[in-house]
Amino acid sequence: MALTGTFDRTLDDKLRLAIPKPVRDGFSESETSEFYLAPGNEGCLALYSPAGFDQLASRLAQVSTGKADVRSFLRLFYSQAERVTSDRQFRIRLPERLVKFAGLTHDIVLIGVHDHVEIWDKGRWESFLSRHESQFDQLTSLALEITGS
Repeated sequence: MALTGTFDRTLDDKLRLAIPKPVRDGFSESETSEFYLAPGNEGCLALYSPAGFDQLASRLAQVSTGKADVRSFLRLFYSQAERVTSDRQFRIRLPERLVKFAGLTHDIVLIGVHDHVEIWDKGRWESFLSRHESQFDQLTSLALEITGS
């Protein structure tokens, strides 16, 4: 099932984040207490199910480590990725280093992105939307490899 939707949340003083039910339902039932949290692109965090993280790791294992940039990415990504477990209220604790990486403050937004969930600082997410919403049609064409003319 594809993960979709936008969910406004708050980060508490202990850096805990409540995972909304639609997100939990998007991951398989056996994977709703354990997740992988990793650095994402454009200043967000990415939350994966264990199976989703394993699939990503399999894809990353296929890239050539002959290039310094690839090795650097793999080091940065895997050194920051971490397994997190939810409590009974389906809250996960975000590691402080990842909170700093994503510039997360009290108000955050979770967005479903097919096979993972992105965690954004609300201000950063609103800025991203204002810069890119008007480009939706153009981005659709690029993503689907459709030429405009």
